[in-house]
Amino acid sequence: MPAPSPKKLSSRRMVRIVTRQRMPFIAALLVLYAATAIRARSATQPAPQDAPKSSKIAAISVTGAKKFSTDQIVAAGKIKAGDVVTAEQIQAAADRLSALGIFSTVNFRYSARGDAIALEFQVAEAPTYPLSFDNFPWLTDSEIGNAIRADVGLFTGESPGDGAMVDQITAVLEQLLAGRNIKGEVTHQLIAPVTGDGMVMQFRVENSNLQILSLKFGDTLATESERLRDRIPDIKGQPYSRSAIELFESEQVRPLYAAKGFLRAQIGPPVVHLDSDPGNVAGSGVDVLIPVAPGPVYAWKGVTWLGNSVFPSSNLDAAMTIKSGDVADGMKIESAWRTIEDEYARRGYLDVKFTAQPQFDDGSRQISYQVSVIEGPQYRMGELVITGLSVEAEKRLRHYWQIAPGEVFNSGYFDALAKELVKPSTNVFGELLLHYQKFGNWLRPNMDLHTVDVLLDFK
Repeated sequence: MPAPSPKKLSSRRMVRIVTRQRMPFIAALLVLYAATAIRARSATQPAPQDAPKSSKIAAISVTGAKKFSTDQIVAAGKIKAGDVVTAEQIQAAADRLSALGIFSTVNFRYSARGDAIALEFQVAEAPTYPLSFDNFPWLTDSEIGNAIRADVGLFTGESPGDGAMVDQITAVLEQLLAGRNIKGEVTHQLIAPVTGDGMVMQFRVENSNLQILSLKFGDTLATESERLRDRIPDIKGQPYSRSAIELFESEQVRPLYAAKGFLRAQIGPPVVHLDSDPGNVAGSGVDVLIPVAPGPVYAWKGVTWLGNSVFPSSNLDAAMTIKSGDVADGMKIESAWRTIEDEYARRGYLDVKFTAQPQFDDGSRQISYQVSVIEGPQYRMGELVITGLSVEAEKRLRHYWQIAPGEVFNSGYFDALAKELVKPSTNVFGELLLHYQKFGNWLRPNMDLHTVDVLLDFK
């Protein structure tokens, strides 16, 4: 089994003016007008009546774009070579590009080219995210993607975090639903996916009233598992949600196979059948099948450790709790990684990182790992900061705290005490009456001094 391992995007616009020594009179006046407009955009006083305010675009170029061609960006800005434009119209084109959300910055500049100008847009691309359609069983992802590409310019299969493009995608989805006489508001949010790294932009239909009527599995082991049968009510009868089903696969189905050595089991994606009748186009519910291809069972072969010095390799091997030749229990493997990480943290190595590369031997059906360890610095206790307690309660807590300043920081001790302090503890405070409702705790590491402050807050 492989090793375990929404902020709005702002946009800003700048206008830069590039001149040449011998600029034609009309272009020079255009530059002067644009600079004035930039310095006093909110002013209401009009420009002099005899000042030319427009010039013809000889050519348009774009710098900074990687995902899009110049022609695509120019089309999205709704401006083209040959147009006679004012500075405001150029700024409006830049505004349109910035509003899409796919660019974090959009600047422009222009220079004289004969009696016309050469316009350049300078862009920086913003992060984009894969799309997830959480509860659209009436449509396939392919159908949705084709519809979005047909209507949304500069769409590459991903979405920005916000902006006009997200609104355009939402409008396409609502049109698709309306075309099938399905009512529902489409919403969107950035979420962390159940599996994989990064974020995805999830779209879902609110108030669809579509329930999961049944849940079945595509393999005998899952079908006959009593533990899985007991968990089916977590899904059956609930509102249909692809992300909820994927979470069920990750937390319930995958551990069943991993524990038995099926480390390459292919689980999902869910197959959905819409139950409907001619009088109910939207459907009353869905039947869900979770496909499973178990693959072979693997045996444990061992670990090669690289980069470790705090613990010898023999100690790390002992923490794996699996003997050579045993079934490679994926859940025990994951638990071992966490145990080793906790042991490092108890010795003050809070930044330890593991890179575990599985090595499958399909001939012998064995698995081994090569694990690179970056131990990082050892942290020592810094300051203990306590807020929200009475003088006497704080005195007792400080007396109870067992890590002195300068001593190696023990993350395990901190975690245990934090759990105990969720509610007033007689072990800590004795018979002193306390009435706090909330307890928060944080670690504040100092990367330069390799110390860590502990912050405890009571409300």
